[in-house]
Amino acid sequence: NRIVVTTLQGKVIDVIGSGVEGFLDGAYGNAQLASPQGLALVDADTLLVADTGNHAIRKIELIAEVVTTVIGTGEQGYLTPQRVSRGFNALNSPWDLEYLNGQVYIAMAGQHQLWVFDLETGDLSLYAGSGKEELVDGPLLQAGLNQPSGLATDGNRIYFADTEASAIRSVGVTSSRSVTTIVGTGLFEFGDVDGIGKEVRLQHPLGVE
Repeated sequence: NRIVVTTLQGKVIDVIGSGVEGFLDGAYGNAQLASPQGLALVDADTLLVADTGNHAIRKIELIAEVVTTVIGTGEQGYLTPQRVSRGFNALNSPWDLEYLNGQVYIAMAGQHQLWVFDLETGDLSLYAGSGKEELVDGPLLQAGLNQPSGLATDGNRIYFADTEASAIRSVGVTSSRSVTTIVGTGLFEFGDVDGIGKEVRLQHPLGVE
């Protein structure tokens, strides 16, 4: 329940969070997190955290050494586009974050979707995924995802580990805004097989870079 900052040689520089599981903003030593997973560095002073156990996104101000809540109530909720409003929406197991061009993409593992948060306006919106747990490619809101977890980007597409389908997939953000599958064939197809495309078998990947 902490974020540990180290050098590349492993020397601890800082510890963020008291280590007590909870949902509390404040200075590094007092703040409380719950099973934090993904991180996104927005700029030299701002680190965002997918605080998965709290169903929230937290902001770490690296210069002031303070933790605050960006979105989340500490309780799990189920988001729909109709129910989203500005403020502290209850999220659904956010697992990873990716920052790109002022937008924070969220792997919302709990409801098999990708959401996006605009840092400037505070708007939260559904980006991709029908909400059905299935491996279906296609237009953003018709595609089926399977507990998306790790995120990465090349500036044009968001790549994600579609964990429950043992797949690696991508979605366009600047052009060709649809979901495609790189490797993986479905919920019950997994293993340890090298190859190309549909020959490949992975098992429950959680991260991608």
